Amino acid sequence: MIAEDLICDFNVSPKLKTVTPDTNTSFLDAPVWLTENYLQDALRKFYNDPKLRITAVDGRPALGRGENYGGVLTRIKAEFTMRDGSSKIGHYIIKTSFEGDEFARKTMEPYDIFNREMSIYEQILPKLNAMLLEIEDEEKIFAETMAVDYDRSALIFEDLSARGFVMPDRLVGLDLPLARMVLRKLAKMHATSAVLNERECGALEGYDRGLFNRHTDNYAPLYLGMFQATSRCVSQLAGYEEYAEKLEALLPAYMELGKRVFDISPCVNVLAHGDLWTNNILVKYSKETGQPEDVIIIDFQYAAWGSPAIDLLYFLNSSLQLDFHLHHQEQLIKHYFDIFSDTLRKLRFKAHIPSLHSFHLELKKKSFYAMHTSFCIFPIQRNVENEDADFNALMETNQRALNFKNGCYRNPAAQRVLRELLPVFDSEGLLDADQ
Repeated sequence: MIAEDLICDFNVSPKLKTVTPDTNTSFLDAPVWLTENYLQDALRKFYNDPKLRITAVDGRPALGRGENYGGVLTRIKAEFTMRDGSSKIGHYIIKTSFEGDEFARKTMEPYDIFNREMSIYEQILPKLNAMLLEIEDEEKIFAETMAVDYDRSALIFEDLSARGFVMPDRLVGLDLPLARMVLRKLAKMHATSAVLNERECGALEGYDRGLFNRHTDNYAPLYLGMFQATSRCVSQLAGYEEYAEKLEALLPAYMELGKRVFDISPCVNVLAHGDLWTNNILVKYSKETGQPEDVIIIDFQYAAWGSPAIDLLYFLNSSLQLDFHLHHQEQLIKHYFDIFSDTLRKLRFKAHIPSLHSFHLELKKKSFYAMHTSFCIFPIQRNVENEDADFNALMETNQRALNFKNGCYRNPAAQRVLRELLPVFDSEGLLDADQ
């Protein structure tokens, strides 16, 4: 769930295996229905070529253990011929559900993440791109889909690694230039979604099943289990014992406080990405300077209509290099806000555009999410103990799951965040059970 796409070494061309058009062998670790025939049919539809024929294909898992909790991603390299006799090589990512894992499937089912993501890629993101073109902004924010398969809960994308896009190092986090680039694109996504919802009379307001929501508490074992692991870790930090007691007292209110973050805002609402962190962006770096040239935002499984604070607080407290995480968020918030408000004005947003001051008050109102992300999500995302890193370890309460959660807090980065931010969040009243 929390995550996406750790990209493998893109400079290595995998050895292809030759296949015949009627081959029905599935790829390693992929769903059994994901065969060469399935891919060939999808390519025929995309290229509008019923004579297209795959001549060689290689498929392998796109992710390593501990890098993805929200589905199965398979990297495909295919050689095929067209009806005119020409040959092509294509690189694709196929994203599918955890259909083979009954526990994961049933846990995720109330969040409807696969249907939601497919509808967003098919129906919403193209409209957001078109709105940017209205103001002569040709910047690409999202990956384009080649196929959307509702029957199989599958999406097929171009594998952007073939064009030089890579995933940043989740264990290091983003520096200031890259964070500003991501926030620029996020601001445009948020602004266009607010205008689209206004123009289409509330069409986006049905996306109401984010990571916290008022329809289901199925992820409560994850959040409460990680928060209890936070408390256990803090109780062992000399001089921090009183904070551990406060954390334990906060546990009964935890889920309600999370849901309030996702409640509709009286300030301004947008289609939030819902899971915006390092592994859900792809970056293209300049070969000459090594500096980031472009960013693409991916993975919309937990998109939700609500406050921009959902994405800002999550991203700023999960994905930055530690110095920016702990001390320099304000300049990044202003960078986002300037682009967000400017894009709203250019698109003639009719509702009230908040001032920077009122926007900061909105973030303060939702700041429980900054604590939640820093204490419960950041340790998972920076975890290096990957032997038990899977969806079941996140969601269950057995000894294996307990060991995994405790292990997330052995990372020095997670402990530094706790030591520096506990006093800050306490002074803001975020550790108080009666907040």
